[in-house]
Amino acid sequence: MAFSERVSRLKSSLIREILAAAQRPQVMSFAGGLPAEAMLPKVEWADMPLSMGQYGMSEGEPALREALAAEARALGVPCEASQVLVVSGSQQTLDLAAKLYIDKGTEILLEAPTYLAALQIFQLFGADCITVPLQADGPNLAELRTRLEKHKPAFIYLIPTFQNPSAVRYSVAKRDAVAALLDEFGVTLIEDEPYRELTFDGGSATPIVSRLKKASWIYTGTVSKTLLPGLRVGYLIASPDLFAHLLRLKQSADLHTNRVGQWQALQWIGSEKFQHHLSELRDFYRVRRDAFQSALDTHFSDLADWNVPQGGLFFWLTLKQPLDTRTLLKAALAADVAFMPGEPFFPDPDNNHGHLRLNFSHIDPARLDEGLKRLAAVVRQAQAAEAA
Repeated sequence: MAFSERVSRLKSSLIREILAAAQRPQVMSFAGGLPAEAMLPKVEWADMPLSMGQYGMSEGEPALREALAAEARALGVPCEASQVLVVSGSQQTLDLAAKLYIDKGTEILLEAPTYLAALQIFQLFGADCITVPLQADGPNLAELRTRLEKHKPAFIYLIPTFQNPSAVRYSVAKRDAVAALLDEFGVTLIEDEPYRELTFDGGSATPIVSRLKKASWIYTGTVSKTLLPGLRVGYLIASPDLFAHLLRLKQSADLHTNRVGQWQALQWIGSEKFQHHLSELRDFYRVRRDAFQSALDTHFSDLADWNVPQGGLFFWLTLKQPLDTRTLLKAALAADVAFMPGEPFFPDPDNNHGHLRLNFSHIDPARLDEGLKRLAAVVRQAQAAEAA
C-alpha cells in the first residue's frame, strides 16, 4: 500500500500496549498515568442547554475561554481570552504545534527524559530531537546554553512542574534562567502543565511563559488530571503571533472541541466546588504517594535511587545496576505486574538504560506492597542473570 512517508516513522505506543496487557483484573499496574477512579467527581448533565449539541466555535466556548484566561492570569500568564484555544486534551496542542513547526529534519529541543506521547508526535513529523539533561531542579543550564549556541531549534518543549516521567519541578532560579536563555536566542517555548494542580507540599512557581520578554510561546493545560480524562478538554494559550496559525490548524483538524465536555468543564473551572475538589484530590494522592514511598523503601532501597515527588503522579527510579528495563516487561507481566520502562522516554532509548516510571495514583493500596515486592523480584532475577 502507498502510505505517506510519515507513516514509516510512526512508532507503536509502548504505554498503550502495556495498558492493554494490564487490563486483566489480576494485574497490579504501575504503568499508566491514570487518575484514581474513586476521585473522579460526580457530574450533572440535567441543566445542559440543548444548544450544546450543535456545532460550535473553533476557538471554544466563549465563557470557558474567559474562565481559562482568568485562571491563567492568576498564575501570572499575561493573556486575554482571545489567546485561548480549547483543544481535545492537551495532547492536541502538541499535534497542532508539530504541524505548525516541524518538517522532516527540523531541530527541536527536549528534556531528557521527556513525555512519551510528545516524543511520538514530534518524531512522526520527522523532527530531529536534541535533548538537554534534567537535574533535580530543572535542566542543566550549561548544557542548555551549549545546545542553543550550536543548534537553531524551532522550539523547546518543557514540562516544568512535576515533569512526566521524572516528577522534577523546576526551581524558581532555573525558570528565570531558562526564560532568559530563550529570550536571548529567540526560541519558542511550548510549556506543558498537566500536573500543576497536583502539588503535595503547597509549593508553586509561576510558569516560564510569564517570565518571557521576547520569545514566542504556547502554554498548555488540561482538565484530564483534575476532573475527567474522558471529557477530552484541554486548552492552549499562545502569544498573539502564533494564535491565528494554531486556530487554522485546529479548524482543519476537527472543526471544534466537543461542546458537551466544554460545558461540563465550565461548571467547575474557577468555582468554589472545584477548589474543594482539588484540595481533596491533593490529600488523597499525598496519602498514596506516602504509602508508595514506604513500600519502595522496603522493596527497592538496595536496587534503585529516586527522589520523592512533590506532586504529579509518578516515581522515577534509577537502577543502581542499570539494565534495559524493556527486557523486564515479559517477566513482570507473567508475575501479574505492569510498569513503564524508562527507555522510551528518551529519543535515543538504547543509550539510556536503567530507569522505571511507576505510577502511584491508580493502584489499590491493598495490593501495593505485593505489587512492588513482585516487581523487585523480577529486577533482582534479571540482574542476577546478567551478572552470571
